[in-house]
Amino acid sequence: MKFLLFVLKRLLRLVLTVLIISTIIFFVIRVIPGDPALVIAGVDASEEEIDAVRARIGTDVPLGEQYVSWLGDIARFDFGESMISGESVNKLIYERFPLTITLAFMGIILGIVIAIPLGVLSAVKRWSFWDYFGMVFSQIGMAVPSFWLGIILLLLFAVRFPIFPLFGIGSLKHLILPAFSLGFARAAVILRLTRASMVEELSKEYVITARAKGLTETMVKYKHALRNALIPVVTITGIQFGYMLGGAIIIEQVFSLPGLGRLFLYGIYQRDFTLVQGGVIFIAVVFSLVNFLVDVLYSVINPRIRIS
Repeated sequence: MKFLLFVLKRLLRLVLTVLIISTIIFFVIRVIPGDPALVIAGVDASEEEIDAVRARIGTDVPLGEQYVSWLGDIARFDFGESMISGESVNKLIYERFPLTITLAFMGIILGIVIAIPLGVLSAVKRWSFWDYFGMVFSQIGMAVPSFWLGIILLLLFAVRFPIFPLFGIGSLKHLILPAFSLGFARAAVILRLTRASMVEELSKEYVITARAKGLTETMVKYKHALRNALIPVVTITGIQFGYMLGGAIIIEQVFSLPGLGRLFLYGIYQRDFTLVQGGVIFIAVVFSLVNFLVDVLYSVINPRIRIS
């Protein structure tokens, strides 16, 4: 029963989050200077032609009426049609989303594979070479911007040494450099948290008790301490994955990948209200769903948080 109430509370939080974000993006995008009707009609269009475009795209009605209509569409998960191309925004998003989600998955998997083993090793062998190496790696990872790292990787491994393709999409090789650029900073964050959590667990009384009972160091460190240390890591990893979906926008530009990032930037350049709104809400829903799943998984691992 407690678990069901916990899930319902998190679902309600998800819905409220999406509602707040949708409201913010609706009004923010409309206070930005520029009229999409002028973009669509062209600079040489007459006032009558511009008014006709406004009527077609729905910007000729009061803002409150536009907002109510927008909320109704969002409730049906209908993002409308692009103001520029006239295509369904849902269709445009679903066509580009597989590439972006694949890139984010590859990035987070890369981050986990690098960060968790190195973080555990740093904690277990404190003040050794591996600990210093892990700390230096995490400092560099958090200091280096992802887009800068992507440019350097392109210059090295696509131009100077043509091991990977320079741009575009077509095979797994096209995603390796972008995924590494995206996952490097995330790996640094996960590594630092893994190390700190593992160090904290190793200093707790239950570890001392387990050693006193004669359990081997391997059993104490890698079965008992590591299991508890990974609980906060699960949460931060889910959050980092959500951030990757947003960070992929810049990386897709650097590597010329036709994902959601380039689609949304196109919508911003063209003042395409419906495309930008739909894109932001879609990312917000995905991000919220990821956090919801992480919360549920966290409660399964640690049932004590269900009462919170």
